[in-house]
Amino acid sequence: MDTELIKKLQNVKIFLSDVDGVFTDGKIVIDNNGVESKFFNVKDGHGIKMLINYGFEVGLITGRYSEVVLNRAKELGISILYQKAIKKLPIVENISERYSIPLSQIAYCGDDLIDIPVMKKVGVSFTVNDAVDECKDIADYITKRDGGNGAVREITDLILKANGKWGMVKEKYEIT
Repeated sequence: MDTELIKKLQNVKIFLSDVDGVFTDGKIVIDNNGVESKFFNVKDGHGIKMLINYGFEVGLITGRYSEVVLNRAKELGISILYQKAIKKLPIVENISERYSIPLSQIAYCGDDLIDIPVMKKVGVSFTVNDAVDECKDIADYITKRDGGNGAVREITDLILKANGKWGMVKEKYEIT
C-alpha cells in the first residue's frame, strides 16, 4: 500500500459509502408485484461489522430510497443512513459537524457522478473497479474488485490494516 494512502487512512474515523454500485453490483430487481430486491456480498457485510466493532462509524448515503437498504443497514448495525440523497456533500458536511470529525478524517466510496463532490472533499476517496471513469480519475484508491463483489471488504480491510487493527482481527479469529 502507498505510504501517502496509509497516512490518510490512519486518520479515518468515519467510513461513508454509496450503496447501488458499491455495496451492490448496481442491479435492481423489481418483480411483477413491485417488490424490490438487491444482492449484497456477505464478505462486505462482515467487513462493515469489523469496522464498527473496532470503533469506526459507518454510514450509507444513497440517491434512491429502498426498504432493502434500510433492512441491510439495520442488520449490519449501521447507524448513519440517508436515502433519496441527491446532493450528498451537504449531508457529509452535516455528519462531520454532528460527530465533530473533520472532513479530512472521513473516507467515502462512490461509483458515479453523484459521488464526485463528496469524493473531492473527504480525507480519503475510494471507488470501485467498475465505477465511471470520472470517479476513477479522482479516487485515492480504486478497488481491485467490482461493486457488490467484495469491493467494500477490500476497503474495510485496508482501513483496519492501516490503523493497526488487523492483528486484533486475526487474534479474534485465531489466525496465526
